[in-house]
Amino acid sequence: MYDEGTTFNPRLKAVILEVVENQIRHSNPPETQQTLERLLAAGYPRQQAIEMIGSAVVEEIWAVLHDGKPFDRVRFTTLLDQLS
Repeated sequence: MYDEGTTFNPRLKAVILEVVENQIRHSNPPETQQTLERLLAAGYPRQQAIEMIGSAVVEEIWAVLHDGKPFDRVRFTTLLDQLS
């Protein structure tokens, strides 16, 4: 979620991470919880796994807000599947 060449906004990061936690808490979509479990099993620390999932959330939000596309669960799930 953070690249040294980009401007870092800690409030935005906190909001994105809360979105991820809410998705996990409510199992909506369930693929978020499944991705967390997969990343944890692969040895990632929980915080890093949450941040990785957050990067997929950011990409989906970008598609919705910037590109004017509706939320696409298949697109979002594909983003989650690409995390490793």
